[in-house]
Amino acid sequence: MERNELLKKVRKIEIKAKGLSQNIFAGEYHSAFKGRGMTFSEVREYQYGDDVRDIDWNVTARYGKPYVKVYEEERELTVMLLIDVSASQDFGAVGDVKREVMTQVAATLAFSAIQNNDKVGVIFFSDKIEKFIPPQKGRKHILLVIRELLDFKPASAGTDINRVLEYMTGALKKRTTTFLVSDFIDAHDYEKSMSIANHKHDLIAVQVYDKREAQLPDVGLMRVRDAETGRERWIDTGSRRVRQAYDRWWYARQQQMSATVQRCNVDMVSIATDEDYVKALMALFRQRG
Repeated sequence: MERNELLKKVRKIEIKAKGLSQNIFAGEYHSAFKGRGMTFSEVREYQYGDDVRDIDWNVTARYGKPYVKVYEEERELTVMLLIDVSASQDFGAVGDVKREVMTQVAATLAFSAIQNNDKVGVIFFSDKIEKFIPPQKGRKHILLVIRELLDFKPASAGTDINRVLEYMTGALKKRTTTFLVSDFIDAHDYEKSMSIANHKHDLIAVQVYDKREAQLPDVGLMRVRDAETGRERWIDTGSRRVRQAYDRWWYARQQQMSATVQRCNVDMVSIATDEDYVKALMALFRQRG
């Protein structure tokens, strides 16, 4: 992508994502993703209704009247975006290309994070770790992330969710709020690594899919190519039996993915490329809030 074209795209995404994070997501994001806990702030005189368990007995004894400890939320979070950059993200038949939707979703999450003074980091992955951008704050850092999302060229075409979850679990010592953004087209069993990752971190799964992947069109003989393996084959989409078999395969795959996520106690949202991702993210935030 030419530099001027890239900068224009970055600016366009920044304007939209920043506007959403400021005007729509700010409060919902804050409520949905909690800080690391409560930290001591000050003491003040006891007031009717205060919890007696918060009484500071040392200060109370010193002044001869009850004082309570006041706590405030330790807000600052580290947000990690695990972005699937495998070849299947370049597919687009209904709505935008999956990679573009993922970029918009990631940018909106990133701007929502920095609006709350949180750090944001990114791991690009395929069937290996493609790139790690350490967590930082600020607009300049987020614009770097968006540029990478738009123009990153992966070295590998495959997908291995296990690899990125294991890498994150080992590399990040402190608890993070982590968004795994992928189409989840992965032949590996990632349940164990997902469970371990969610035990250490707060993991949220964001599936981006194209509706054409869910249902074959009735257009007769069609040559299809697996973007990640390069294998090609002909499919008779004019056959109702073929289309029904494909529908069953997609449904079973989605059910298996949903069951895995549920067993790991991971919150998940699925976003179609022709749907409004804003509504989907709002529903996720409100569910968690």
